Amino acid sequence: MSALDGAVVAVAGAGGAAGRAVLLRLAEAGATVVASDADPLRLHEAVDAARYAHGGATVIGDTVDLLDLDATRDWATRTEKEFGRIDGLVHLVGGWRGSKSFAETDPADWDFLEKLLIRTVQHTSLAFEDGLRRSDRGRYLLISAAGAAKPTAGNAAYGAAKAAAEAWTLALADAFRKAGGEEGPRAAAAILVVKALVHDAMRAERPNAKFAGFTDVTELAEAIAGVWERPAGEVNGNRLWLTEKP
Repeated sequence: MSALDGAVVAVAGAGGAAGRAVLLRLAEAGATVVASDADPLRLHEAVDAARYAHGGATVIGDTVDLLDLDATRDWATRTEKEFGRIDGLVHLVGGWRGSKSFAETDPADWDFLEKLLIRTVQHTSLAFEDGLRRSDRGRYLLISAAGAAKPTAGNAAYGAAKAAAEAWTLALADAFRKAGGEEGPRAAAAILVVKALVHDAMRAERPNAKFAGFTDVTELAEAIAGVWERPAGEVNGNRLWLTEKP
């Protein structure tokens, strides 16, 4: 029996290729999946695909403005009230802005990425912390990038935003550690680190590209599901590398 069987997991940013793969994998593992995305059409398509692939699975979509803390808290409360528990939040909200050189960095890129990559992490973590602590298998998972540890000249804003999101997630992990006391944490916050993600459509568009070091979205989904198979104390506060460390 899967550790996710009967679990209730929320997925933020579920409408993209990675989101689709994660919804499919979580549903396959027996979880009830509550997905959100800023794009209602993409969300609807992703949810339908997961339902179709796994008949009988409970996969629902909920359009939520994650830049609104109250709306995010309402999402968390509504989910726990409807299903009686909340066992996970997978944070897939992503985006990228960059430049050819450090000198050409546009501060407006930071304004964009701060909202997308940091503010949404702040809001989902604050909204879901209590519910995850009440769970016997609560997990908060941030998908991050190797560039947070070794930013390049043209990725100053992106690398800094990812690093800030990681720091915030590690603070949540410390809260889980302190709440667990001598027995250790019951819930965990962890960071899955990739160089970049790749999926079939990207390969079809660029058949000669090697995508060296990239993580396939199906591999990411498998790694996410696998976090529930490991004890909370083993993963809490850790970076789980799915690519070579820089």
